Amino acid sequence: MKAVVLERPQEFRFFDAPEPPAPGPGEAVVRVHRVGICGTDYGGYLGKMPFYSYPCVPGHELGVEVLSVGAGVTNVKPGDRCSVEPYINCQRCYSCRRGFTNCCEKHQTLGVMCDGGMAERFLLPARKLHVSTKLTYDQLALVETLAIGCHAVDRAAPKAGETVLVIGAGPIGLSAVEFVKVSGARCVVMDMNADRLKFCTEVMKVDGVVLAKGDGSELAALEALTDGRLADVVIDATGSSRSMTGCFAYAAFAARVVYVGITQQDLVFPHAPHLHRRELTILASRNALSKDFVRIIRLIEEGVIDTRPWITHHAKFDDLITAFPGWLKPESGVIKAIVDLT
Repeated sequence: MKAVVLERPQEFRFFDAPEPPAPGPGEAVVRVHRVGICGTDYGGYLGKMPFYSYPCVPGHELGVEVLSVGAGVTNVKPGDRCSVEPYINCQRCYSCRRGFTNCCEKHQTLGVMCDGGMAERFLLPARKLHVSTKLTYDQLALVETLAIGCHAVDRAAPKAGETVLVIGAGPIGLSAVEFVKVSGARCVVMDMNADRLKFCTEVMKVDGVVLAKGDGSELAALEALTDGRLADVVIDATGSSRSMTGCFAYAAFAARVVYVGITQQDLVFPHAPHLHRRELTILASRNALSKDFVRIIRLIEEGVIDTRPWITHHAKFDDLITAFPGWLKPESGVIKAIVDLT
């Protein structure tokens, strides 16, 4: 069975993996049809992802087909098309018992901390499969990316009439944009890449964009878009420590700041001028919850979220190793790359 392993940063290798065992109680064997590539995969490839374990079979954004199920499995059956919730939680720790399965104390994300789905077939807990009879495998592979943005927006709980500034127009930032729009709040996006901002304006139909030039003009641009009030919610999806410490400047008084991007750097910022004076609330957002996957599948099925503009690049499984480095280049224009295993 063909699979790919990331041995160490910037070193992929195809290998002949053993077939998955027959599913035990509560388990399922799936055939992988599509794998989405996201910032975590790029970070792991570059050696910049703090939670990554090497060597690792990548792949956590998955569109799969159920091949067989073990005893006691009732939520899926052979032949079902599914999205995979890749956050393996213990179900026993204090976090899990309170429903915070996204930050289980023994949490393992498929394709990051343990082997994932960049293989023809693999075994996983059946409770992590979410069925759709309508979505394509491409769409199912996008659900996890959207779930990250969904959870981040839920953390901020924006309301209609509020302004949400999303900093970073990569896939995670764009997934947050989708759910800001669903919330009814006003959405403004900031990014250094003019082409991505054009995508946000023309395709995502956001309410405003700010080009981050690094010259201090960003604040004035946001003030102009908000009549000087700034943003009620700031969602930083950059993973840049500089952005994450500087984003308080864009927050209105009594605003909420959500960190969904991850950095390996310490965050150091002055307390009095922004954080204390404006009584800001800082929130972290990690992974997503099972209910987010259910909700997202329904929203795509109902046409509330249109996934068609998201996928800009495809590669066959055999071409992954040669195609992957090119997706890291800004000039490639990648929004979302998908690997086709079938």
